[in-house]
Amino acid sequence: MFGKIYLAADRLVQKHKLHALVDVSIFAVITFVFHELWWSFYGWLESFNFIIGSADWLAGKVYLISLWINRSILGLEILTSEPNTMWFSNGAFVAIDEGCSGLKQFYQVAVLFILFPGPWFHKLWYIPFGFFTMFLANVFRIVCLSLVALWIPQHWDFVHEWVLRPFFYVIIFFLWVLWVEKFRRGGKLITAGIS
Repeated sequence: MFGKIYLAADRLVQKHKLHALVDVSIFAVITFVFHELWWSFYGWLESFNFIIGSADWLAGKVYLISLWINRSILGLEILTSEPNTMWFSNGAFVAIDEGCSGLKQFYQVAVLFILFPGPWFHKLWYIPFGFFTMFLANVFRIVCLSLVALWIPQHWDFVHEWVLRPFFYVIIFFLWVLWVEKFRRGGKLITAGIS
C-alpha cells in the first residue's frame, strides 16, 4: 500500500517538477520537529553535564570574541562581570549565558544535514562548516545586540526577539539552500539565473 502511494507521489513530483517543493517541505518538517523536540526535552537535556558544559564553553567563547570585537574594532568602552557580562556606559548590559551560546543551533544544523538527503562524504565536512558558520553568526548577533544596548536600548527586546533570533534561521536556511543546490542535486550553484 505504502509502495503504491510512494510511486504515485514520485510520479507526481517528476511530472510537475516539484522537487524544490519536496525539499522545502522536508526542511520545514525537520526544522519544526527538531524545534519542538528540543524544547520538549530541554529540561531533561540540561541534566547531562556534557550539554551544559558545551553550552557554557560556547557561551564563553562567543563572549570573549564579541568583547574583543566591541573593544578592539568598535572601540567601545566596556566593563565586564562574571559570568560573561558586558556593561556599557549607559548602564545597559549584554549577558551571554547557555541560552545564548548557539548550542541549540549547532544541534539543529547537525540533525538537519544528517537527516536531509545527500552524499555522506560531503556531510562529514559540511556539518562542521555549518557549526563554524553558526558560531560566527552568533558572534555577529551579540555584537549587534551590544550596539543596540548602547545606542537604542529601548529597542533591545524587539531586536533580540524579532530580528536577531530569526536571523539564526535565515543562516540555517541559507546553509540548507547551498547544500541542496550544490551537493544534494550535485549540480552547479545557480544564483539569479546565472550558473
